[in-house]
Amino acid sequence: MGETDDRLMELEVRLAFIDDTVNGLSSADADIARRLDALERALREMRSDLSTLRAGSGSEPGIEPPPPHY
Repeated sequence: MGETDDRLMELEVRLAFIDDTVNGLSSADADIARRLDALERALREMRSDLSTLRAGSGSEPGIEPPPPHY
């Protein structure tokens, strides 16, 4: 019975490490999802700010005259 007990113990240890790894990956995935949401929100705000600035300046980016050195 000793060999079977040893093998069962080894499997239980491996399962514990796998379970810990899965929990860690799940936490990391949740953190990445939160950070991605924050970045997307910031990008939307920056686009909105840029649109507001363009509308306030009264010019479109393609209509600007060339710089004086041309």
